[in-house]
Amino acid sequence: MKKVIILSVLVALVFNFSACKSEKKPEYSKENKVQEKKSTAAFSLKNAKNEINFIAYKTSEKVPVGGQFKKVNITSGGEGGTIKEAFNNAEFSIPVSSIFTKDTSRDYKIKKFFFGIMENTKLLSGKFVIENDSTGYTNLKMNGVTEKVPFTYAIDGKTFTMNATMDVSNWNAIKALNSLNTVCKDLHKGADGVSKTWSEVTLNIKSTF
Repeated sequence: MKKVIILSVLVALVFNFSACKSEKKPEYSKENKVQEKKSTAAFSLKNAKNEINFIAYKTSEKVPVGGQFKKVNITSGGEGGTIKEAFNNAEFSIPVSSIFTKDTSRDYKIKKFFFGIMENTKLLSGKFVIENDSTGYTNLKMNGVTEKVPFTYAIDGKTFTMNATMDVSNWNAIKALNSLNTVCKDLHKGADGVSKTWSEVTLNIKSTF
């Protein structure tokens, strides 16, 4: 008789334990997921196709080396009834890990020996300011320094194109530039035997809405 009672108690305990487990499962499956609201603005940078291209230069002959950043995040603003409104005061961040030059070895060197030498530069961040129908500037933060980068722009239909030139020495990045030139010494050597990496960088941005 005792064995029957003990067996009954064990069965009851197992049943209760199983019931508790089954009751808890829905609690995890009913997590409230916050969905990002879709923009209702006529023009949204988050929804646009954004291309961020750059041209750096090497050797005394100033040979161009092109590349791009494959990712940009719009962190504030970026919406408007017109393309100008969408760009004006839009804030952004660009992961340096998204750099792409069609050469994996070069990408690695730029990330490690250029951006990796800088202070807190996993991201390039800034803000667009539109001044008039053809010019503006970006407050760009890099290497812990924020500097203004003037640009010219044009709007053709639903396409915005921007051109600018920056000198990385304005961001106290000469140490990083020298680091990159050292690791790329032979690759940046021209016919005169001089290895040179220019501090000048050309920027071309295109957004298609």
